[in-house]
Amino acid sequence: MNDILGRALLDHYHNLSKSKLWINNKYGPPEEMPIATYFREENDMPDIEYMAMEQCRGKVLDIGAGAGSHVLLLQEQGLDITAIDISLLCVQLMKERGVKKAVEADIFNYNAEKFDTLLFMMNGIGLAGTLQQLKQLLTHLKTLLTKGGQILFDSSDIAYLYEGKLPMQGYYGEIQYQYSYKKLKTEWFNWLYIDEHTLQQIAAETGFSMEVLLEDEFGQYLVRLTLMT
Repeated sequence: MNDILGRALLDHYHNLSKSKLWINNKYGPPEEMPIATYFREENDMPDIEYMAMEQCRGKVLDIGAGAGSHVLLLQEQGLDITAIDISLLCVQLMKERGVKKAVEADIFNYNAEKFDTLLFMMNGIGLAGTLQQLKQLLTHLKTLLTKGGQILFDSSDIAYLYEGKLPMQGYYGEIQYQYSYKKLKTEWFNWLYIDEHTLQQIAAETGFSMEVLLEDEFGQYLVRLTLMT
């Protein structure tokens, strides 16, 4: 995928462009993704992210860390945290912002060390793309967890997008997106939003216990997965 997100974030950080970042989809008109969202500070984070920060413990891996805002906050709190992102430009940006450990990596292949907390924010677990790949991802994440380790992530039930008419084929939370910035576009890519019931089933299938830590009125929720004993 073209590193359009990384370019947009880096441009914003250096005040190089006023161009907007757009997300194209197959279900409606393009949506603007406010770039400043990636740079928000603690006081601007929603309750779900704030609670996730509070629940982090031990050695932490922030997956799909973007501009590194969550990493910087946890660093300030004294946690040993590593950030990974598939975008080289995001990794460059995080280092410029003061992230001590930032690595360009694909989580599906990453196996450098074990962690007490694996963190995915802003529906970062959606990078799995499909339900089948989520099972593969969770199976792989087991190899990155210390004994007693946890996975923290948020997602949401997007059934409301379909106004009661869910698609006849496939899972309704498997969405295709495309980033658009300036005159550049990425290839279409899969992104996953998963409802709590379906996640509960997949967690059990892959050997995890699931705890819902917080839900909001918009169908968004924060979960903790721990290995079944």
